[in-house]
Amino acid sequence: MLPEYRTIYQGGEDEIVEKKSRFIATVIPVENEEEALEFIEKTKKKYWDARHNCFAYVIGERGQLQRCSDDGEPNGTAGKPMLDVLLGNELRNVAVVVTRGLVRAYSQAVKAGLRASVVITKILGVKLHIETDYTTFGKIQYILAQRELKILDTVYTDKVELEVLIPKTELEQVMHAITEGTNAQADMTPKEECYYAEIDGVPTVLE
Repeated sequence: MLPEYRTIYQGGEDEIVEKKSRFIATVIPVENEEEALEFIEKTKKKYWDARHNCFAYVIGERGQLQRCSDDGEPNGTAGKPMLDVLLGNELRNVAVVVTRGLVRAYSQAVKAGLRASVVITKILGVKLHIETDYTTFGKIQYILAQRELKILDTVYTDKVELEVLIPKTELEQVMHAITEGTNAQADMTPKEECYYAEIDGVPTVLE
C-alpha cells in the first residue's frame, strides 16, 4: 500500500458557462469500477435530457484502472482532457461526469432571453381619416379615448382632420359609434392597412 495518495473525501458539483454552453461537473469518491459505473448511470438518468454526459475515472491507489468517454463529443475532446485533469492532480479513486447541453438549460436560456427582449403582438389595423367640425371634435376624442385608440395625426384648419389607428376587427364598430355620437357630422374614410403593436404602452406602426 502506498504511504499516501490523493483522493476525494466528499464529492461536489459545480458548473460553468463556456461559449454559451452550460457544463455541469459532478465529482464523487469511488472505491471500485462498479461504483464508478453506477454513479455514471445515475448521473445520466438525472440529466436524461442532456446532449452529452462525458466521464472519466481513476481507480486504485496507483491509478491502475483509468477510463474515460467522450459520449458523442468529437473523439478526444472531452473524456481524455477530463482524465488528464484527474491524473494531473494525482487523484485516485475518483469519478467525474461533465454534463453538457441540458434541454432545460436551453429552455431556461430562452426564457431569460425573452425576458430581456421586447415581445410584441402585431395587430392588423386600418388608418381611418376623419373630418369633422370643432363642435363634434370633442365627442370624437371621447369615443376614441374610451376605446384607447391612437390618434396618429391631427390637422386644425377651418375643420379638424384626424388620422386614427384602429384594429381592423373594430373598424365598423368604431365608425358606427362615431356616426351615432356625432349625429353623422363626421366624414370618415378608411385608408391603408398596416401592422402595429403596443410598445412601452404606446401603439406603434410597424414597417
